[in-house]
Amino acid sequence: MPRSLRRYALAAGVALALCACQPASNEATPAKDTTAKDAAAGTAANGANAAQAGKPTADEARAFIKDVEAKADAFNTENSRLAWVQATYITPDTEALLAKASERAAAQQLEWARQAARFDGLELDYDTARKLRFLKQGFVLPPPSDPTKNAELAQLTTAIAADYNKYKYHRGDKDLSFEDMANIMAESRDPKELLEIWTNWHNVGVGLRDRYTRIIDLTNEGAHELGFKDAGELWRIGYDMPPEAFTADLDRLLGQVKPLYESLHCYVRTKLNEHYGNEVAPATGPIPAHLLGNMWAQSWSNVYPLMGVKEAKQSYDLTKIIEQRKMTEQDMTHTAEQFFVSLGFDKLPESFWKQSLFVRPADRDVDCYASAWHIDTRDDVRLKMCIQRTDDDFRVLHHELGHNYYQLAYKGQDFMYRTGANDGFHEAVGDTLALSVGPTYLKQIGFIDQVPASDSDVPLLLKSALDRVAILPWTYLIDQWRWRVFSGDIKPEQYNAAWWELRQKYQGIVPPTARGEEFFDPGAKFHVPNFVPYTRYFLAAVLQFQFHRALCQTAGYEGPLNRCSIYDNKEAGKRLQAMLAMGASRPWQDALEALTGSREMDASAILDFYAPLKTWLDEQNTGKQCGW
Repeated sequence: MPRSLRRYALAAGVALALCACQPASNEATPAKDTTAKDAAAGTAANGANAAQAGKPTADEARAFIKDVEAKADAFNTENSRLAWVQATYITPDTEALLAKASERAAAQQLEWARQAARFDGLELDYDTARKLRFLKQGFVLPPPSDPTKNAELAQLTTAIAADYNKYKYHRGDKDLSFEDMANIMAESRDPKELLEIWTNWHNVGVGLRDRYTRIIDLTNEGAHELGFKDAGELWRIGYDMPPEAFTADLDRLLGQVKPLYESLHCYVRTKLNEHYGNEVAPATGPIPAHLLGNMWAQSWSNVYPLMGVKEAKQSYDLTKIIEQRKMTEQDMTHTAEQFFVSLGFDKLPESFWKQSLFVRPADRDVDCYASAWHIDTRDDVRLKMCIQRTDDDFRVLHHELGHNYYQLAYKGQDFMYRTGANDGFHEAVGDTLALSVGPTYLKQIGFIDQVPASDSDVPLLLKSALDRVAILPWTYLIDQWRWRVFSGDIKPEQYNAAWWELRQKYQGIVPPTARGEEFFDPGAKFHVPNFVPYTRYFLAAVLQFQFHRALCQTAGYEGPLNRCSIYDNKEAGKRLQAMLAMGASRPWQDALEALTGSREMDASAILDFYAPLKTWLDEQNTGKQCGW
């Protein structure tokens, strides 16, 4: 079996996003069966009452926040369970129920956001001021105040996500699911077949384009009503720093890793050219998107066998080890759990094992996108993942349980603080642990008898870089495109052209055939029609290495960073637990400092981790025309 695609996220569900940095787990609706119209009417009534009441006080602000948190907490579980059922039993009925719940949740959040604005300008204590800001900024898709438009937005977002998840390609006598097509992309070396599969998956976007455009319009209307220029500004403002400074920070971080990415791109392009020839894979310029073993060319690990690297004698194949040990999907999950236990964390609750989804059911449509769920923001954590018994999914399990352990760590915080320091933190935690899933760790848990000699480092680092380094510009550019769509800089008639311009500029990737505006290729990526912010993955890609380096230093490790494992180190676990327990109670800079000693994100740890590979790549690329 090929390595499965890294398609994972923190579960969204019925979003009532009370944290500006991460619209994931904190969800609620009103106590009664309130419609959007009722909620909007309540907003107007509350505004009138506020005007009659005169100037608000700090005590009223604290009482308001206390009331909001109590209501949101009380109804979170009901909505989370509804979202879980819809994701694991996709039917027209569950879609309709989720759409109605989303409509109610959006109306309630909008009401609270507008009430929160009443307290602008007051001198408030830290927690009250922070929570009020979360209320006003905690939207991914801010709904318009018009009840009819709110209902339309809820229906559109539910329908577009469902159509994406249900899409299949009819080939011969079989309907191919996304997973079927992804496996073909991973395994096939026939360029005609790769082009066929790539093209027919990307056709999913064609039927989503018009609804996507309407969602943008409705969302921007909601953002304008909240005082923002557009929804993109709202997305960027939730990072404890001005949007302009945040955008500049992203540019700085990408610039730090650009030389490593360009070296990798140059080497991979050469090897693809050697395998496919000039007609399919040109020796210079950008790489055609269908040749990299991944539907979106975001991860290139599946083309590792074409890279011509001689394996060290003591190397290993983790997928084969999993098969030889006859590990079940739950066995793999228990192994990932044991990593956290070795650091001093508790075992996962028994309910996790009873309520999670580990394999694709044969009798119904489900959303197989790997995600970690926090049903009640306390102890009910779950995994939803159609696990394949592969090297990649073994690492993905460490990532997903990182979400779950983060959720359990901050469950003692106030309701609005039960989320990550920023959304990149949540994604980074699990990947930090996955960086330890190397030969040292595999020997510690008895999967291999000895740690391979240093001559195995380049092959292992190349495998890793084809995933973790190759993905960096991809994680950067998706929201660059979306922010420009929200702002109107990219108009609907330019969606596809602008998409491929960014992909060529940052990734050095081009489509295999001409892709005009009759297509909507951004819609082929889960996070776009599902409106999941993607900058979190770029931040996570940087932070995980920064976290890893700091934890290795805490553990007293000395040696090449790529060979460090923090498994079974209680001191590293204690430091990690302290940061996780903070949740969103403090700015992310405080959380970063608690773990790393620095208040600034730093991508230099990526360069440290891949230093042996960079030296080797530059030697291999001597005389080559790198860049695109």
